[in-house]
Amino acid sequence: MSGSPADTAASTGRDNRRKRIMFRCWHRGMKEMDLLLGGFVEAEIDNLDEAELVELEHLLTAHDQDLYAWMTGRKPLPQEWDGPLYRRIIAYHEEAIAKSRADKGLA
Repeated sequence: MSGSPADTAASTGRDNRRKRIMFRCWHRGMKEMDLLLGGFVEAEIDNLDEAELVELEHLLTAHDQDLYAWMTGRKPLPQEWDGPLYRRIIAYHEEAIAKSRADKGLA
């Protein structure tokens, strides 16, 4: 038999937390941010550890316009928001863009 009731409760909490994060990433208010955050989270949510989930929840408190400006390089990223997960999100999208360009023969 697998897991105690406490293990099951903890697992359910993680599942609900990840579902809430996924919803928040896909329902930002700016379609561009939905795509940037939602696309990353849809692909990576199951691979995020506790520290990354905490960082992602922190990123979700940023205003869309600011976060979009930082992610697109239109404004410098304040130190408070710079972290390993933010860099992972940027790398994820840079890789996706490079792959798309290569698939189109543009690289």
